[in-house]
Amino acid sequence: MAELPEDAIVEEKFLAASGPGGQNVNKVATAVQLRVDVFRLGLAPYAYRKLKELAGSRMTAAGELVITARKFRTQEANRQDARARVVELIVQSCQRDARRIRTKPSKAAKARRVDEKKGRSAVKAGRGKVRID
Repeated sequence: MAELPEDAIVEEKFLAASGPGGQNVNKVATAVQLRVDVFRLGLAPYAYRKLKELAGSRMTAAGELVITARKFRTQEANRQDARARVVELIVQSCQRDARRIRTKPSKAAKARRVDEKKGRSAVKAGRGKVRID
């Protein structure tokens, strides 16, 4: 996915940003808050689950992804940054994780574990009270 579909964008709002800009920062709303409806993206179920995990608190209960960009001094640069970040999240979510192959310990490893346990047990048993008969 190289570009964000326009019908998925719910809202694009400009806010007053903190950061670089001097006195201009108090007068101009350059930060961008982009809201994207994740359901309109048509993602596969595994990709939706992974996107939800990657987005964390940036995903609302209604299925909207909220990205705030305030890195740059212009609205257009922040708009491009926000869209690029959304696309990057979507691309990451579409990559499938490698399946985990279950392994089990060998007989030798199990035997070593049991021997170590017996050794520790013997050490601890030797710490008991000394009795004089």
